[in-house]
Formats: sequence, C-alpha cells, structure tokens
Amino acid sequence: MEATCWRGAPPNNVQEIIEIGAVKVNGYGEDVGSFNRFVRPYVNTQLSAFCTELTGIEQEQVSTADLFPIVLDLSWEWIDLDNGDYTLVSWGSEDQHLMRNDCRLHNLEADWLAPHLNLKNAYRSIKRLSKPTGLLKTLEREGLDFDGRHHRAIYDAINTSKIFVKYLDEWPY
Repeated sequence: MEATCWRGAPPNNVQEIIEIGAVKVNGYGEDVGSFNRFVRPYVNTQLSAFCTELTGIEQEQVSTADLFPIVLDLSWEWIDLDNGDYTLVSWGSEDQHLMRNDCRLHNLEADWLAPHLNLKNAYRSIKRLSKPTGLLKTLEREGLDFDGRHHRAIYDAINTSKIFVKYLDEWPY
C-alpha cells in the first residue's frame, strides 16, 4: 500500500491508502497475476508535495481514481476472497494497519485481513537476525535487485514476492 503522507502529523490525524498493489503467488511459488489501482482519498483529498515527491504519485492519478470501497471490492474479486484460501503477505505491519484503518473509515468489514504474514518479522526469525531490516537492504542481502520505484505499492509487492518465493517452504503460514 501507499498512503497519503506529510512531513509530520496528517491533517485530521487521517492517513488514507492512495495505491493498492499486490502480486498473487500460488503454492508452487509461481506468479499468477498482479493487481494495481490508485485510490481517491476521501478525507484529505489533496496530496502533499512530500507525498508526491516520495511516491511519484500525482494528484491527477488519485483524483480520477475510485474511492476505497470500490477499489477494495475489485481487490476482493481479484484475491477470490469468497474462496477463503489465501494469506495476505506484506513487508511489515503497516499495510495491514492502513487497510484496517481505511475499512474502519468507510464502515467496512476487516475480518478478511486476518490471514496475514508479516514477512519482515518472519524473515528476521528464519535468518535469526537481531533486528529487522528494510526491504531494500533485505533484497541486497539476498542478492536480488529491486525492480521499479521504491514507495510504489506494486513495486514493493513485486519485490516482497521475490523474498517470499525464495523461502516459500520456510514461512509460518
């Protein structure tokens, strides 16, 4: 996920998702598709200059996007949420936290977020590291290149999936 951001506290103390990016990996570690959509913020509709600089996401991209409930519904269809056979994976806990907050903001159910693996913590555990490392440093440590632009949801998902697939049978999911 990418979310609205500022240098300092968000106005109204509300941070909202502005991009959802995901990669679907099957049980064999094969990439079977991707999902990428911009999301129009509902509370703080204008992106800060800091946010645009950090993510490269422009105001027009989010202004013309659908609101969170519509994009979330599209992502549920893509996940095949009704099937129930999925685990959400993210690098750290922030994405799950952002999703939970946006679900709350729009009065949507958030139980579907429960099958979740925090890959950052899991990686730390299987590698027996004293402290967690960031995605870029982890890719470097693993001899993997970062594809795309950092702080873009789809590229963070693509790069997280590289680590996930490399240790597919070692994760506690």
